[in-house]
Amino acid sequence: MGKLFATLGCVVGLAAATGTVHAADDAASRFHAIYTQEWAWRQAQFQGQDDEDSQGAPADHLPRVDAATQTMRERYWADVLKQLDAIKPTELHGEDAVNYAVYRFQIETLLADQRFRTWEMPFNSDSGFWSDLGFTARASFTTLQQYKDYIGKLRDIPRYFGEETDNMRLGLARGFSQPRIILQGRTQSIGDVADAPGEGNLFYTPFKHMPAIIPADEQARLRAEALAAIKDAVVPAYAKLLRFMQDEYIPKARTGIAAEDLPDGKAFYQSQIREYTTLDMSPDAIHQLGLEQMAIIHRQMLDTMKQAGFKGSFADFLHFLRTDPRFYAKTPDELLKDAAWIAKQVDGKIGDYIGHLPRRRFAIEPVPADLAPIYTGGRGGPGIYLVNTYNLPSRPLYSLPALTLHESSPGHALQMPLAAEMTGLPDFRRYSYISAYGEGWALYSEYLGQEMGIYHTPYEQFGYLSYQAWRAARLVVDTGIHHLHWTREQAQDYLRENTALADHEIETEVDRYIAWPAQALSYYLGEMAIRQDRERAEKALGPKFDIRAFHDAVLSTGSVPLPVLNRRIDQFIADGGKSPWADDKHGSCKSP
Repeated sequence: MGKLFATLGCVVGLAAATGTVHAADDAASRFHAIYTQEWAWRQAQFQGQDDEDSQGAPADHLPRVDAATQTMRERYWADVLKQLDAIKPTELHGEDAVNYAVYRFQIETLLADQRFRTWEMPFNSDSGFWSDLGFTARASFTTLQQYKDYIGKLRDIPRYFGEETDNMRLGLARGFSQPRIILQGRTQSIGDVADAPGEGNLFYTPFKHMPAIIPADEQARLRAEALAAIKDAVVPAYAKLLRFMQDEYIPKARTGIAAEDLPDGKAFYQSQIREYTTLDMSPDAIHQLGLEQMAIIHRQMLDTMKQAGFKGSFADFLHFLRTDPRFYAKTPDELLKDAAWIAKQVDGKIGDYIGHLPRRRFAIEPVPADLAPIYTGGRGGPGIYLVNTYNLPSRPLYSLPALTLHESSPGHALQMPLAAEMTGLPDFRRYSYISAYGEGWALYSEYLGQEMGIYHTPYEQFGYLSYQAWRAARLVVDTGIHHLHWTREQAQDYLRENTALADHEIETEVDRYIAWPAQALSYYLGEMAIRQDRERAEKALGPKFDIRAFHDAVLSTGSVPLPVLNRRIDQFIADGGKSPWADDKHGSCKSP
């Protein structure tokens, strides 16, 4: 049984490949049928969706998001949960037991969001349905069908935006909106598209450089169709959305900022806590934990300040770090090249810490100019590490190693493609993202940078600790805002006094927490869980503990709730600390 459990994904993968799911195993058969059918339905529902982690299939249109469709989705997922209730988890064995726990959490989360009608607030402080479309606009197309699908989606934007604005009106009517205080300046990305005609429009980008495999006459026809779609559909839709935001949404948006002040707010905030942390912790418990962790990290920061030879106070040191020119790049290229240098240092060491690595590599690019003013300092994922080169005096070089470890390798740009490449896992595990796991791993990657020797100076070590304080401070600030009714200024002051973040980043980060309740809690709680799992494994295995095997065990699960990861490490210990890929040099499944 231990070997069966440890060989993650192999049971399901081999059964699917050979058709040998035993008829006698009724619970497993019913479970497989439920998730197979629902996943196919889910992909069809979100067909054509454009965002960072879309689960939808390619299409020549955008998904339906109207209220009737949302109600239908709620009924569907409620029925799926009812079907899952009819299966006893104790009847499932091996990897099916893990799959059930992961899948049930997914369905519960999807259903909770429908019941709280989060679709009535389809944007936050740095991302929204209108800016998500830009991910495809900046993509590289290689086939004629991709261009045709893209043009079809451009033509569908007026319908799609109309449904989204109708949903936002429903939210306004019941007091479920983003706070007015964070909305100033958030319409620039809409105006940039509405005011850009023809080939200067963001959505014309894929047609500037087309692959030679498409004949020249076909390229000319596609370009003409794209220009017509931009003129007739895209620009009018964005202009209409801009008027709606400026004339209707922002003036009527709520004046408070606490999630608990929204309709059924206490239950809503607790639901968001469970979604993003996968834990049933109360806001008060999270707030207290944050205060305790901040005290620990602050002592470490003071020690590092002394190592740097600084003689003044902590506040003086923060001022020094925020203002001394030596700590800031002079050009965007300098920042990008420093990030690339750090990433290559990691490349030279990563094999000593992780046994099984993904095949996919990643590019390093600047955050697009239209998003950069309100975007985070960096963002990473499959194939990409985005570095924000806007406002260089707010992008300290001493924090760049921690940022790079988090967003590129071994963080998001390693973990996410590795999960997608594990063909033995069901698709709902390969392509889904649970914040507590994903962000927890990325923050743990910053911690791992100490062992890898990536922080070369006391200033870079302080940058790492400042990032740790930033994430621990989120436990305090997020619950402070949404549960204890802190003001925006209180939250900003807390970060300003306890981290080395620049003022611009503090302002954008606090607005992000206001607009996205509980998401900020996932990072530090996720990292704590992984570090505690590692400490437990090190103690139990003693000299048998292998850091590469441990990381393989963590990464082999795909994105899972923290309690599931905890049980996975229990099994890793029971199996003697063996890597799940120890007998599999190519990442494919073998019979246990």
